[in-house]
Amino acid sequence: MKWLVLVALTGFVAVCAATQVNQCPNGKIDKLQEKIKVGNCEKPPCRLRKNTKVPLTMKFIPEYNYKNLIQTVNANIMGIPFPFIGVDGTNACDKIYEEDEKTKNNCQFQKGKTYVFKDSIDVLQIYPRLKTVVHWSLTDSESGKDAICFEVPAKITN
Repeated sequence: MKWLVLVALTGFVAVCAATQVNQCPNGKIDKLQEKIKVGNCEKPPCRLRKNTKVPLTMKFIPEYNYKNLIQTVNANIMGIPFPFIGVDGTNACDKIYEEDEKTKNNCQFQKGKTYVFKDSIDVLQIYPRLKTVVHWSLTDSESGKDAICFEVPAKITN
């Protein structure tokens, strides 16, 4: 019985574990590692398999009051940021929830309050197989300031 409980707890911890990510340049988000979950990835490089959807969850606490957040998502290939087609530049509001993760937010973000962004990454067949660094941020459309930003090494595979 003890063995069964230990196995169950180990599985629970693995499911709830966050993904190791890096701060964006000029980023200073406290405990960033605990706020990001990319699929089943715990240690980079995160494997992004073509023709799949990889779930993504980000918890964030804005430093300012924001009215609209857009997604800035790109892959760094040989020093050039290539946007993720269909994601980069899109409105993030319909994917953001209150801290309870069930109540949709009305696209009004209060300084100091916790929000949760939930989406999935469509890894398209047209993406080349390669190692890259994925940059993902939720950016205020008016001020250009990031509510949250992270970068993670990734490997796009078949």
